[in-house]
Amino acid sequence: MKQCTKCGSENVIIRRKASGQMLCRECFIESTTRKVLRTIRKNKLIEKGDKVAVALSGGKDSVMVLDILNSLYRRNIIDLFAITIDEGIGGYRKHGVDIAIKNTKELGIYHRIESFKDYFGKNLDDIMADRRREHGACTYCGVFRRWIINRIAREEGATKIATGHNLDDETQAILMNYLEGNIDNLMRIGAKTEPMSDKFTVKIKPLREIPEKEIGLYVIARELDVHFDECPYSKESFRGEIGRFIKELSVNRPTIMYSTLKGFDKIQPVIRKEFRENANMGECINCGEPSSHELCRACLFLKKLE
Repeated sequence: MKQCTKCGSENVIIRRKASGQMLCRECFIESTTRKVLRTIRKNKLIEKGDKVAVALSGGKDSVMVLDILNSLYRRNIIDLFAITIDEGIGGYRKHGVDIAIKNTKELGIYHRIESFKDYFGKNLDDIMADRRREHGACTYCGVFRRWIINRIAREEGATKIATGHNLDDETQAILMNYLEGNIDNLMRIGAKTEPMSDKFTVKIKPLREIPEKEIGLYVIARELDVHFDECPYSKESFRGEIGRFIKELSVNRPTIMYSTLKGFDKIQPVIRKEFRENANMGECINCGEPSSHELCRACLFLKKLE
């Protein structure tokens, strides 16, 4: 008979393959929350008095971040608000925006909603329909989302931006950028960014040690309102291919994502030290945002789409 490893309850909802631990609903929620808070403490992601902006899409990852950081907000340890970006993805994004509004209203948290259309004059669907585009949807989406979120965070005086990147996301990013030889992106992977410009707000990833499956189970166990819809552009991305590959490996090697992350965290300080010295961060001549070239990537992409 299955019993919860912690309390002995027979109402087990998960068996963690990597550890063999079996947990009931209450012990799973407590264990997962403690794990996230331990990640925050271990990596010094948050300090008392921080003003944290949660990048809230309405999906399970960002809603879980909001839920856990809200406990710190209620204890007056941090100030908290949310930013939601409407990329303009037909049949997908509106549901997430509605969920984000509902969650922030229930928690009484200040919420800003901004769109690609308002900032760049076109949404992601417009860009993907443009024959002049040179990149996939995830590349445009990532660059434009980061540009808007960083700008809003600065306007609102945020000291940290919390994102919902989970263990699956982190291991995908590590492997993907190794395979592409993308040193710039490898330098940015980590629990906390080290900004190369005063105009960048520090980004933190409280969920980076939590597998995606456990995040899905957490929001169900906590009965949080989220949307599980998959972005229609995600399947065609290189990240999607890498994600499927890692999932196949994880079937017989359940600890492989943890070991990938742990190994990378050991060598990443060396990568940052070796390559950061050569980085020269100035400001984009068009928008004034931080950039290592005359034009930041957002302005460069927009110029090529004119």
